Amino acid sequence: MKPLLRLLPLLAALAFSTAAQAAALRWAAQNDILTLDPHSQDHTTSNAIGAHIYEGLTRLSKEYRPEPALATKWTHLSPTQVRFDLRRGVKFHDGSPFTADDVVFSFGRITQPQGTKQTYVSGIKEVKKIDDYTVDFILESPTPMLLQNIISFPIMSKVWSTKNNTTNTQDYKAKEENYASRNANGTGPYKLVSWQPDQAVKMVANKDWWDKNPGNITELSYLPIKSAPTRVAALLSGDVDIVTDLPPQDFFKLKEEGKVKLLEGAEIRTVFFVMDEGSDELRDSSVKGRNPFKDKRVREALNLALDREAIKTRIMRGLSVPAALMVPPGVNGYDAELDKVAKPDLDKARKLLADAGYPQGFELPLHCPNNRYVNDEQVCQAAVSMWAKIGVKARLVATPFATHSQTFQRGESPFYMLGWGVSTYDALYAMQAWGHTRTSGADGNFNFGKVSDAKLDELIQKIKFEPDVPKRNALIKEALLRIRDEFLFIPIHHQIRPWAMKKTVDTLHRSNDYFEARYTTIR
Repeated sequence: MKPLLRLLPLLAALAFSTAAQAAALRWAAQNDILTLDPHSQDHTTSNAIGAHIYEGLTRLSKEYRPEPALATKWTHLSPTQVRFDLRRGVKFHDGSPFTADDVVFSFGRITQPQGTKQTYVSGIKEVKKIDDYTVDFILESPTPMLLQNIISFPIMSKVWSTKNNTTNTQDYKAKEENYASRNANGTGPYKLVSWQPDQAVKMVANKDWWDKNPGNITELSYLPIKSAPTRVAALLSGDVDIVTDLPPQDFFKLKEEGKVKLLEGAEIRTVFFVMDEGSDELRDSSVKGRNPFKDKRVREALNLALDREAIKTRIMRGLSVPAALMVPPGVNGYDAELDKVAKPDLDKARKLLADAGYPQGFELPLHCPNNRYVNDEQVCQAAVSMWAKIGVKARLVATPFATHSQTFQRGESPFYMLGWGVSTYDALYAMQAWGHTRTSGADGNFNFGKVSDAKLDELIQKIKFEPDVPKRNALIKEALLRIRDEFLFIPIHHQIRPWAMKKTVDTLHRSNDYFEARYTTIR
């Protein structure tokens, strides 16, 4: 009997250890992924799910710095040639080996114009295979952000893509489907089990992953729950384990009650309005034969009429930072002194509209998502009310983000809401995507507002290749001021994104809004 008694604590410890090594986690947020095709859509939720499945040559460390992933090291052979030594012994989830052919193939695929992720390979002219485990990146010019950018350059299997007739990137805006948009085969820490749109994405741990997983999550389910009260109720009832977009209206109540664990933190995302500044006539507008948004005075009037402090207080419950700049705190190039919001001035706004030839204002649709950003539809409703005071009658069209995104990418939204998370933590990535004149490549690849400013284009081109850090940061400052002072966009606020979870869940809050199961344990 005594030997058995002595064994009981050991058996109990062993049972606890086994439980700690294997756990299922249910993660909820408001919007679904758009696609599983890793080169199709630069959409944070899709990217965050995809990052569990697919990997790049580099990845983001806990400290938000690039570190080795599918590449073990890199060497600058010259300012415009970087050699990457690839990790040996890595296998895709279907068991096929990872080689240089997959890197070359993936570069060709991500640069196809129907996708929206070319910015991540900006400045790379060619990817050249040296041998099965060595590739050279041939650059247009020295590219200071190369290692940060390619974190979001996912590597696909050439063999798998060819076998499944999915060598071309999905054309999401045309509602195209391909094999990769519904299936996945990466090298990452989790394997796809299934995706049921608007219901769940299910994954299991990849036991053959090349790295050691510091967490204990063996089964991961992502549950898109559009309704904020339903998401919170699901957490409180134990039906989900973590919510990564806690509504502001619930934050303080949950904090006071102390029933769940809260991780507070800012998100590197700015939410803003985009105006069609390139069309000769605005779609579905009361103004015919011309485009009010081409006039700086109209853009300034709309900026002046927006009461960002009221939005912060009444809608965001204090959990936002009113924005004048188009990049948030935490991003290289941000300057709080430049991010001071002007007070609303309705009289000046009305005069600007009158001087521009619109004394009675005008009408047009405002397209907004209703399941993507924090209180997105409510923010749009508030903006509509504020603009009405100066005579601009915006007709709100609120749809799920999947529909909203396809609509503006097809050029059917003359005025719409967008949010931009700066995944590289550098302002260039954002400005190049939505601020540069649109081309067939990386420049302007998310510029669906048709912004075209020659001075801004010139600055962005210089920023891309300037190796001197102080000079480069001075150029970034000049570009951000150009965007601000020409009113090329209407920034609303920088989001603050607290996470809520069961007290038994331990994880890292990530300001890029990427929940990572590999950094997560359930006790």
